[in-house]
Amino acid sequence: MNNHKYLFNQLTLLIIALLVSVAPVFAQDGAAVQEGKTLFIGKCQSCHAGDMKSNSTGPALGGVQGRWEDAGKLHEWIRNNQKLIASGYPKAVETSKISASAMTTFPDLTDPQIDAILAYIDAKASGKLDTPKDGATGTAAAGGGGSSQNNLMYGVVSLILALVALVLIYVNFNLQKAARDAENVKSAPSLPIYRNKTYIAIFAIVFFIIGGYFTTKGLVNVNRQINYEPTQPIFYSHKVHAGVNQINCLYCHGNAWESKTAAIPSVNVCMNCHKTIQKYGGPELKDRNGNLVDGTREIQKLYEYAGFNPAQPDAWDPSKAKPIEWVKIHNLPDHVYFNHSQHIRVGNVQCQTCHGEITGMDEVYQFSELSMGWCVNCHRQTKVNFNVDSTNGNQFYSIYEKFHNDIKSGKMDSVTVKDIGGLECQKCHY
Repeated sequence: MNNHKYLFNQLTLLIIALLVSVAPVFAQDGAAVQEGKTLFIGKCQSCHAGDMKSNSTGPALGGVQGRWEDAGKLHEWIRNNQKLIASGYPKAVETSKISASAMTTFPDLTDPQIDAILAYIDAKASGKLDTPKDGATGTAAAGGGGSSQNNLMYGVVSLILALVALVLIYVNFNLQKAARDAENVKSAPSLPIYRNKTYIAIFAIVFFIIGGYFTTKGLVNVNRQINYEPTQPIFYSHKVHAGVNQINCLYCHGNAWESKTAAIPSVNVCMNCHKTIQKYGGPELKDRNGNLVDGTREIQKLYEYAGFNPAQPDAWDPSKAKPIEWVKIHNLPDHVYFNHSQHIRVGNVQCQTCHGEITGMDEVYQFSELSMGWCVNCHRQTKVNFNVDSTNGNQFYSIYEKFHNDIKSGKMDSVTVKDIGGLECQKCHY
């Protein structure tokens, strides 16, 4: 019985060691994908379609790594495509002809950050991140990023070492057994597993670690409404209005440029167009369940709120219009301060950064988790336009004399929101 106890102890320790060694592989891979998603949203999604298959301002990015034989050159292309084109590299010259718009350069991106973006690309392209309401943007690559390949190799090596350890344990067990038999030593009787304090302690520790992990993860996600998509009183398609018809976001949400809240447009704003546009003639509309939606009927719902009679347009009295009871989607806790104008006007943050590929959504859903960690990571990575000499520069930043001197001397190449106090508690909680 003691022989079996010894073997069981060794196997238990091996399993725990294996779990500890392999766990970072999955944690690191998940962190890389999340980092890549954040970077992509901030730098790429304004030009590339989120389904990885459609052409937008930039080409579809599905399988991009498979189209570049040299991964190093792909990194160079992402970091500074103009420099690579000027060098005459054939693939760069060929790719530059796909779109008439020049790709933005990202000289600040490091190799690990590019690998993270490519890891997100791979996960998104393979469908690992897809959900029924996931219209989020991303890039794609067949074959995975360098980070994913390194993690895979790390996992394989860990498994090989685990097998070697198992063989050594088995050999050690048999040698000890042979030595005891040769000396005619009898093993002392052992307690059953359910009465053995060592086993009870091991199982308790494992239980609390696993249970604590899932409990903490569940509590962290309390009140986060990612992918929240309520049914609205009118089927309003941002894809048709902001995408197909290219209506500027600020036409309906003009308060985002001047104030804390983006605001919901009044019925009268809708009627500026729909007093004339009385029948829907755009692309086919479908709800989240794939059911066809009658666009003209939805316009009629608007008329009911507005008190508008299409047969007598001149008799309409805007003062009698009733507000549409839209269901709010994006909610922040009461103790959080967020100012749209500070981000949109001063920070030049694109709407898609927080709201996803809004120009591709029919029914809007919450794209980002809008958690504290999500906002803090954005502040760590988002650069501030410190070029106060340009017409687009913000003269307020001229007071940061030290940063300007450090940039001129080469000590810093850029300034992020974090550097100017973006991580201070009172910025968002006061």
